[in-house]
Amino acid sequence: MAVTAIKDYPARVMDSVDKFHGNIMVFVGWDQHLMFCAPFGWALPPAMPFGDLVNGIFPGCFGAHPDFAQIDWAKVEWLKSGQPWTPDFTKSLADNGITHKTSLRFRTPGLNGIKGSGS
Repeated sequence: MAVTAIKDYPARVMDSVDKFHGNIMVFVGWDQHLMFCAPFGWALPPAMPFGDLVNGIFPGCFGAHPDFAQIDWAKVEWLKSGQPWTPDFTKSLADNGITHKTSLRFRTPGLNGIKGSGS
C-alpha cells in the first residue's frame, strides 16, 4: 500500500562532509572475513597517506583476525565503490580519489577466513 505524506518534510543530511571538520568518512570492508560483520568507518583527513591508513589504522581494527598478520599487501585486490582499483600507498587519500563516504573493500587471495570458513 502506498503512503502519502500529508506534510512536506525538510530533507536534512546529517552526515554531509561539512559536518566532519575537514575530514572525510571512509568505509573499509575485508571480503571473506565475516568475523567483521560490517565495514569499518573512520573520519580521516583527506591529506593522510593511504599507507598510513593500511599500516596505522588497519592493525587496530582488523588485526585481531588470525589472517591479518599473513597479508601480502602487494597481492591484495582492492575495490573502490565496487570497481577494481589500485591504490598508491605513498599518495594521500584525496590523491587516490577517495572522497567523503567512499567505500573500499579488499580481498586477500589465499586467505579466506578462519580455516577457509569465510569468517
